[in-house]
Amino acid sequence: MVSLSDPAVQSYILYSAILALKVLVMAFLTARQRYAKNVFANEEDAKSSKGKVKLDDPDVERVRRAHLNDLENIPAFWILGALYLTTSPEAAWAALLFRTYTVSRIIHTIVYAVKPLPQPARAIAFMIPVVVKWYMGIAIVSNYISAL
Repeated sequence: MVSLSDPAVQSYILYSAILALKVLVMAFLTARQRYAKNVFANEEDAKSSKGKVKLDDPDVERVRRAHLNDLENIPAFWILGALYLTTSPEAAWAALLFRTYTVSRIIHTIVYAVKPLPQPARAIAFMIPVVVKWYMGIAIVSNYISAL
């Protein structure tokens, strides 16, 4: 039984909220980059800022790709993390998984979009959360395999 008083559930809620806020921040990072470069996706935005329409600015696109990467990866964490809680994991281990995932996703954004670093920095920051999701997914399937 999943309970809000369970420390693992509280940890999941905390790190899920941090990740949701991180996704929201990405829109502001994109806007900041657009205004810094004075390039916009829409004519009306360019006109009001005396900028130009440009859909392929490499700096803006880097931030947009990082945002898209979040949108491709974080929802899977929310689903797998919630399902993982139903397997009654050890609270400290679950918290470590959730924390590791969240910190790695933040580092991924930093090394990808804020202060780009050469590989393998981004690959490592990307792969750690992938391993966490796979671990939780396998744990879920292993726990419920008898339902087949």
